[in-house]
Amino acid sequence: MATLSITTSTLRRRVCVAALLAAFVAPATPAAATGPPPDARQHAGCVRHGELRRALRTLTERDGIAGAAVLVTDAAGGPCARWTEAAGTADLRSGRPMNTTDRLRAGSVTKMFTATVVLQLAAEHRLSLDAPVDRYLPGVVRRNGYDGRRITVRQLLQHTSGLPDYLDAPEWEHPERLRYRHFTPRELVARALDLPRPRGAWHYATTNYLLAGLIVRDVTGRSPEEEITRRLIRPLGLRDTYWPGDDTRIRGPHSRSYFTAADGHRVDGTDWNTTFGGVGGALVSTPGDLTRFTTALLGGRLLPAARLAEMRRTVAADPDRLWPGARYGLGLIASPLRCGGMWWGHAGTVPGGHRALTATGPGGRSVAVALDQVPATLQAEQDFLKAVETAFCEGRPSGETGTPERTHS
Repeated sequence: MATLSITTSTLRRRVCVAALLAAFVAPATPAAATGPPPDARQHAGCVRHGELRRALRTLTERDGIAGAAVLVTDAAGGPCARWTEAAGTADLRSGRPMNTTDRLRAGSVTKMFTATVVLQLAAEHRLSLDAPVDRYLPGVVRRNGYDGRRITVRQLLQHTSGLPDYLDAPEWEHPERLRYRHFTPRELVARALDLPRPRGAWHYATTNYLLAGLIVRDVTGRSPEEEITRRLIRPLGLRDTYWPGDDTRIRGPHSRSYFTAADGHRVDGTDWNTTFGGVGGALVSTPGDLTRFTTALLGGRLLPAARLAEMRRTVAADPDRLWPGARYGLGLIASPLRCGGMWWGHAGTVPGGHRALTATGPGGRSVAVALDQVPATLQAEQDFLKAVETAFCEGRPSGETGTPERTHS
């Protein structure tokens, strides 16, 4: 699966053709870690979170995911307001247990950072969300029936531009063959414009965010990576979040990442050149840093209230590109919960095997999830989504299962 998001339809297609990340042969169950990871010790008087622990063990023991970890933070504070659960292994060679302090590749969670900076620039009247792309990037999108004069900046952030995803090109059926190659945003955008127009009004495409990054460069005179670092990463003190550039390694303590090759063998995919993701998917971070960013954003600390409201104004997402019930705002996913309400955040996947999710739900509970192997079957994907929901819902009343909060179309 080459896409930088969670896409159940991609999983269905890959399962059928036994491609990179959804081969018919399931990976072997990872070696069990002995004892709880260091960051999973709970305060003596706090409730144990058995349902979440079982959900993570399902991922590692039944679905064959090498390691899974969740950081949960409640807004109320106190000694029981922050807890972690983990299962499986962060490094199969050493047997080191999975945990929530290791760095990982955040994939499309990066889109939240990029969208936030674009909205900050809009709040400063340095760009307009309803201006055509061609105003900032004249002639860049004007080929094969695609026309930047008819696509707005807002549509880029919302994935309603009608542009295809360059990751849907045939060469990305086998992303491991491209893992050490350097890519530029303009090269990838040009490749996308060679592809047929996607169906439907909403189509998830990292192409949109590479264009948004090019607009940030045009407006500010700085690279979008510099601008995101200057405006978000540094002020929030996200010390474990950085742009890897062409460095194929992950600096500092990190989990390894694994993918399943077409022959069913598990392969270490940690070392990877993620310039293919750019400001749509290249960030390295940790669950703790992602939680800090998400709570600051959704708590109103990074955007004026009117701009945050725009970010949360959603349209229905294609359930085959995300999952049933999901909606998409401006770099923000909203997803209904069985216990009532929605979680708001983003998820991301990279082909080397890391998956991240960061979101805030009802009552201010924040959840950050780290996997070091991408679910390789539709069942495993559903188990992942169940684990996310369990993290939000365990310990909450379950009477409001049928009434998610309303969003705007």
